Amino acid sequence: MQTANVSQALGEETSVRPKLQSLNPATGEVLAEYEPAGEAEVEAAVSLAAQALSKWRCLSIRDRTSHLFRLKEVLYGRREEIAALITREAGKPLVEAMLTEALVVLDTLEYFGRRTAKFLSSQLVPHHNLAMKLKRGRLEYEPYGVIGIISPFNYPFSTPLSEMVPALLAGNTVILKPSEFTPQVGLAIRGLFEAAKVPPHVAQVILGDGRTGRALTAAAIQKLIFTGSVATGKRIQAAAAERLLPTVLELGGKDAMIVCADAHLETAASGAVWGAFTNAGQTCVSVERVYVAREVADRFITLCVSKAKRLRLGRGDDPATDVGPLIRERQVSIVERQVAEAAAQGAQVLCGGRRPDLPGLRGFFYEPTVITRVNHQMRLMREETFGPVLPIMVVENDAEAVAMANDSEFGLSASVWTSDRKRGERLARQIEAGAVMVNDCISYFGISEAPHGGAKASGIGRTHSRLGLMEMVRVKYIDSDLTAAIPKMWWYGYGVKALRFAQGFVEFLFASGPVRRARGLGAMLANLGKKL
Repeated sequence: MQTANVSQALGEETSVRPKLQSLNPATGEVLAEYEPAGEAEVEAAVSLAAQALSKWRCLSIRDRTSHLFRLKEVLYGRREEIAALITREAGKPLVEAMLTEALVVLDTLEYFGRRTAKFLSSQLVPHHNLAMKLKRGRLEYEPYGVIGIISPFNYPFSTPLSEMVPALLAGNTVILKPSEFTPQVGLAIRGLFEAAKVPPHVAQVILGDGRTGRALTAAAIQKLIFTGSVATGKRIQAAAAERLLPTVLELGGKDAMIVCADAHLETAASGAVWGAFTNAGQTCVSVERVYVAREVADRFITLCVSKAKRLRLGRGDDPATDVGPLIRERQVSIVERQVAEAAAQGAQVLCGGRRPDLPGLRGFFYEPTVITRVNHQMRLMREETFGPVLPIMVVENDAEAVAMANDSEFGLSASVWTSDRKRGERLARQIEAGAVMVNDCISYFGISEAPHGGAKASGIGRTHSRLGLMEMVRVKYIDSDLTAAIPKMWWYGYGVKALRFAQGFVEFLFASGPVRRARGLGAMLANLGKKL
């Protein structure tokens, strides 16, 4: 997920440390300014989180769940207010703020609140080996401790909370550093926890820039969850490796969409347009590359252009708006540069491809753009664009489409569009990605049961789902022997008899045929010996 910020989530040192500016990206208006947290403030927050941990982790999951269900009720009561704030600071249309932010978090709270106790219950581990039949093993799940979360601007509410909720229910305490572009949303998250009366310092929010993120990575936390750019993720991983700090990294994507010849083209085109332009394309799982079968390409492209031209740009708080602004000028420049370079290399811009002239708006807008005649030598098809651009490449068959989809350093998600579900699922299995949807895109992010994370440069680990919860705990195996007074046959008391016993035991367990196994059993019985 590209984080086109001033210093990035783990930025370089600068001589002058500017304040964090909360802007309305639709107008450029400065909403507020904040001092970024320094190293001392980060260390103090971690210390308080460590102190709060001792009581929080000792609560039953049922008691922790009761706190989080109060959070759900508070959020439900404030959902309109939260959505409006997200729209004001991140720019997305209100309907997207409600559905992809508030709704996702409410569902996350419901899902994990109802299931965490079952997911983390102690599990019996049956032993298949005869030598271990008189033992009883169990898996137990323990919280890591203090977990640091560095979250992005594009989903400033649902991304961090979908990680905070399972972390807290598992018994960890959490420190969130929200994006420097969305500090007010971060403060709103803090306010929700305070209103829900979650115990002090269990869920903290610290505002900051790249240096704050670096300080959090270096602090005495036990795990770090980061969502952002590949470059920043690599720096975080290098820093974490110095002390073997466990990490979960979601580092973005260049998600492919395959349109088969038998796809329902009207639906596929609508999916492509929404998948490419929702949140102005600032979605890590947005459609960033389309591969369409030649026999239906002209019709599909025509439909995409027609639908894209009907989209309305504007402020997110205007109910008529379909596509809002990008987060900052720098992000517009990245999109602009990629499109211009592709056009110079032979690509054809069919609609959009420029900054719009919108009366009364001085924000960071770029027109929804459909572009064809693209190839993999263009940065537009290789690098994450993170803007409202839909590049379409014509392919000859399914095999070429899959090969092109896999010809990328990224592997976050993808989609396949076909009227034949079995065909779609077959192609999905061939695509190198953490998730593949058939006849839809992006929406799996809102399915609480679906794990989120990618392959290749798209990151490490998973969030959401039971697998995401498992990222928040250490697994401990506990084994009890049922024959406390009997020495074990593998203990000391070595010698020839012990060796023959071991050879017989291996033969008894693994030899082919009953005769050879019986011979092994005889060797075992003949060479039983005393142990120290």
